[in-house]
Amino acid sequence: MKRIVLTGGGTAGHVTPNIALVPRLRELGYDIHYIGSYTGIEKQLIEALDIPYYGISSGKLRRYFDLKNFSDPFRVVKGYFEAKKILKKLQPDIIFSKGGFVAVPVVQAAKGLHIPVIIHESDMTPGLANRLAIPAATKVCCNFPETLASLPEGKAVLTGSPIRRELHDGDRLAGLKLCGFSAEKPVLLIIGGSQGSVAVNQAIRGILPELLKTFQIVHLCGKGNLDANLNGTTGYVQYEYIQKELPDLFALADVVVSRAGANAICELLDLRKPSLLIPLPSSSSRGDQILNARSFEKQGFSKVLMEDTITPELLLSAILELYHDRQTYITAMEHSGASDAIATITNLIEEIVQA
Repeated sequence: MKRIVLTGGGTAGHVTPNIALVPRLRELGYDIHYIGSYTGIEKQLIEALDIPYYGISSGKLRRYFDLKNFSDPFRVVKGYFEAKKILKKLQPDIIFSKGGFVAVPVVQAAKGLHIPVIIHESDMTPGLANRLAIPAATKVCCNFPETLASLPEGKAVLTGSPIRRELHDGDRLAGLKLCGFSAEKPVLLIIGGSQGSVAVNQAIRGILPELLKTFQIVHLCGKGNLDANLNGTTGYVQYEYIQKELPDLFALADVVVSRAGANAICELLDLRKPSLLIPLPSSSSRGDQILNARSFEKQGFSKVLMEDTITPELLLSAILELYHDRQTYITAMEHSGASDAIATITNLIEEIVQA
């Protein structure tokens, strides 16, 4: 039996693309195992799929001063030896890494054991963890054409991001029923990211009366970000987080307002959903969301608003323009040439395993 080890963690974005690959890998006959951190979000998500899970020590390499910078390198070294022990026992044919700092010791251990590694980079420019891991990789998959120039020649493959199949199985009528909405009025979906976005939430709620003149609104606002004062507002529903019914909400949405995390916007592209992207500002990130958003804007897939320029009038105008011009964005996405990332990546896995 062919055996693959998946790795990656720290955020949902480092796990969900791995999860998207699982059904196809099982169809191809792979025995799947997962290496992540002891208690990260990946542990719960992967164990729910009945995949054997192995936790290792991990540390974060920070660009700013923190006392943990003195102890975390030792955690990384410990994680390397733990990963090496696990890989020696499992003897996988290949490793697929979605990144995050927990993946670094796994990839380095694989290199020492001469196990081929495929890395996937979601953002336009590789993050620090992937930059450390890329020299050990056999191939590096990416989402954006612009990323190819940042990767070693001969290793880079433009694949797009693996999207969960079930996102295509949404039922608009089920979404209408869930939200108590009418089929006669368009639906605006607000996605603040897995942790929610205070800035986006506040901006949307600040123009809610005006938006409700045109739209019914589904607001995924993140844990702890519900506004009890808005409960019972006609045409407006809010959820901290939706999992099982998310495909129905995507099927329901005519247009979307979202942060610009790479996996989130690749899902919007795959589902052909016109979007207004509000990327995390560079003051609270490494600026990757800004680059992601500008790439989608350049390709005609999305409108973009920078968080520090938002005014109520500008936000309302941008959303109304997005809806008015929605078919233009849909057409651009239909002609994007975006590949079936799951097929492309699993074919690449098969080629390397069978080589």
